[in-house]
Amino acid sequence: MAMKIYTKTGDKGKTSLIGGTKVPKSHIRIEAYGTIDELNSWIGLVGDQIKIKKEKQILQEVQDRLFTIGSSLACDPEKEPKLKLPDLVELDIIFLEKEIDKMNKKLPVMKTFIIPGGHPVVSSTHIARCVCRRAERLIVALEQQKMFVDPLVIKYLNRLSDYLFVLARFIGKSLKVKEIPWRPRV
Repeated sequence: MAMKIYTKTGDKGKTSLIGGTKVPKSHIRIEAYGTIDELNSWIGLVGDQIKIKKEKQILQEVQDRLFTIGSSLACDPEKEPKLKLPDLVELDIIFLEKEIDKMNKKLPVMKTFIIPGGHPVVSSTHIARCVCRRAERLIVALEQQKMFVDPLVIKYLNRLSDYLFVLARFIGKSLKVKEIPWRPRV
């Protein structure tokens, strides 16, 4: 018999962290890992839209890291040492930095802010970047409220949003989409 997707345990607005601790569904930890899940879905959409095989593979790696981050955030920090969860490592951040540098070498120097848009995949990548920044803000808020967050999570998300910005530009260039410079009205 297949497992049912609904358990009804959350019908009263509570959910369980990994480790069994019950918290309200409005808890900032739930909001944080829910936003990571949203980001993962946006990155899946970007991956479905792009034609660059190497970047598709990188995005799949990023999605794997986002599941790692989500599991870390979904875990009761006091019970985490007893659980076997995947870890984020400094090499994950270095990998993103190297990919950013490779793409940047092929892009024109930015002289103005760029308005997101010009092609659906470019726009989707910018939306993913914005969701990444929101996730980062929520996780920083967790930390400021004295709730444990692995410092590599914040660092990774900061670098990931940079990667997504450069990726949006790189995809645009590969599609021959002209960047839209922001020209402030004065």
